[in-house]
Amino acid sequence: MNEEKKLSSVGQDILQSGRTQLCMALPYLSGEICALVPVPGDEVTVSAATDGENLYYNASFLAAGFLKSERFSARLNLHMMLHCLFRHPAKRRGRDAALWDLACDAAVESVIDSLPYACLTQRSAPARELFLAECRRGMKVLSAEGIYRMLLRERPPEYRIAGLQRLFAMDDHSLWDPEEKQEKERSERQDHFWQNAASRSQTAMDSLLSEHGSGGENVMEQLSVAARDDVDYRKFLRRFAAPREILKADSNAFDYIYYTYGLRHYGNMPLIEPPETREEKRIEDFVIAIDTSMSTSGTLVREFLASTYAILRNTDSFTRKLNVHILQCDDQLRSDQKITSLDELRRYMENLTLSGGSATDFRPVFEHVDKLVASGSFSSLRGLLYFTDGMGIYPTRRPDYETAFVLLEEPPLSVKIPPWAIRIVPSLPWRKPRESFDEFWQEEILPELPEL
Repeated sequence: MNEEKKLSSVGQDILQSGRTQLCMALPYLSGEICALVPVPGDEVTVSAATDGENLYYNASFLAAGFLKSERFSARLNLHMMLHCLFRHPAKRRGRDAALWDLACDAAVESVIDSLPYACLTQRSAPARELFLAECRRGMKVLSAEGIYRMLLRERPPEYRIAGLQRLFAMDDHSLWDPEEKQEKERSERQDHFWQNAASRSQTAMDSLLSEHGSGGENVMEQLSVAARDDVDYRKFLRRFAAPREILKADSNAFDYIYYTYGLRHYGNMPLIEPPETREEKRIEDFVIAIDTSMSTSGTLVREFLASTYAILRNTDSFTRKLNVHILQCDDQLRSDQKITSLDELRRYMENLTLSGGSATDFRPVFEHVDKLVASGSFSSLRGLLYFTDGMGIYPTRRPDYETAFVLLEEPPLSVKIPPWAIRIVPSLPWRKPRESFDEFWQEEILPELPEL
């Protein structure tokens, strides 16, 4: 027993030495670095693991790592803290666990490698650098979300995933996705704590890390993603509804006293009856623009349209007759398809063919929509949904209608989205790995649809 206590004490000393080095190098993150409470956890993990509150460690694992490198403790502490600060555990739900774990480890390690501090420097394996270089070809700033999307698109074989996990993994992620209700509630509280911590850290890191070039940009970029609240795409879509008079009794627009008085005194003859029509907000006129540059794929676009279709079909927010224009555009307008019913939207989605593949320029879409408005193609255009990665040339003038850029992921800080544009990164089924669109339709869309 004494030997176990002695070994646990050695493990705690190793962790504390790494934290001391980190606090000296990153004083603006000292509170977050010390937030995880070290707990001996030989029965929990064979390495190190965190549930967002405690840092469970295997003392033998820490001792072996420290003997290999004095920088091991600092890197392990920062690796696990950044997982929490970037809210990787909470965002794991609904994603492929193996791919998400790999993406999170690669993103965190790329951040640590970019920081110019002696306590963190180490010689990187060529295979590791090669993978990060492949990631950077498709994204300016590495984030877990971006790497995960790349892995979903490429679907590497299991042996490739296992090899990459050995290159980047430092900790155990088994505590990230609890099953029991009490554990889930505690996990949600911890996620709220780290979301606030990410928000508090942004200002300090913006001023103190920006001088370190790409490393500072990488950290701030991921913090902006971590501090962002998830957007309910279903509620958001209702913003495009306009007032419409529909044939439906309005029980709230008349006085029941006179109604019942007539029934009592005049032989079942009400003095007044409820109006036969009522005013409700319905979705009728709006535009869906699709970025057909190399950053989007037909599968993602089709799943985005399917999710939109399911939301419209499953609510009373749409009119039976729609006036939707679906535009495809990269650096020029490629197509304009008018949709007048949900059935037409479904057929368009199922037979979707993308045109384009060049760089992204958002201006042709807005110029075309302005012409449609001027020609009277819309009776009451409420807004435009633009499905894109957010990187392109934006118009300088604010349009007369609301514009929302539905993003695949949070764009790099270098992308300056105009202040008048609504930017949302919704959490919807199209982010989950699917073998085919038919599988997506069967698992995610059909259960959402009412009986027709």
